[in-house]
Amino acid sequence: MEMWNAFLDQLLDTTAIEFLAVITGIASVWFSKQEKILVYPFGIISVVLYIFITYQYKLYADTGINAYYLLMSIYGWYNWKHTKVGADQIPITSSTKKGNIFNVSIMLAAFFLLWILLSQNTDSDVPAWDALTTSFAITAMYLMAQKKIEHWYFWIGTNISSIPLYIYKELPFTSFQFIVFGYIAVLGLISWRQKILEGDNKTDVNIRPTTGDID
Repeated sequence: MEMWNAFLDQLLDTTAIEFLAVITGIASVWFSKQEKILVYPFGIISVVLYIFITYQYKLYADTGINAYYLLMSIYGWYNWKHTKVGADQIPITSSTKKGNIFNVSIMLAAFFLLWILLSQNTDSDVPAWDALTTSFAITAMYLMAQKKIEHWYFWIGTNISSIPLYIYKELPFTSFQFIVFGYIAVLGLISWRQKILEGDNKTDVNIRPTTGDID
């Protein structure tokens, strides 16, 4: 009961900036599930706001990841629409076994590198935790820009690890956002998998991403 009351108190103290960041973030993930290009403009608004929020709360790795989100959102916006004449967007595709091993290796390398950097060069009180959420998200965002279905798995990992982190940092509304994100990510994974099985990508299924594809 005490924890619940504390959560409610923190929720009532939610700032307008955090509220707007959460709402636009949820909208962005929902549009991603729907395979809509609006994922990117809404996502850009959200990540710009979170750059300020996470820096204020000394979540330095998350500040960096939101800056990375911003760059990858611009790239993903371009890449999703950069396709052949007659196709609305590039199609959903899957990574190969070799690609999946590479993806996991990148995530682990990012985790250990960020953990060391945060531990030795910042005053973060949660360096390993911050590094974990960030390493999941680094991999997820790049795969999302490439429209790889595997990006949903990494977003699910990001969401699961972020929920308790933001409660600990007394940002309950943001924590709630990651609960919603996790739910939508599961729905997105199911939806994108069904589209691959049905061959319904609203695009020519033979079109592949033209640059930076992790296979």
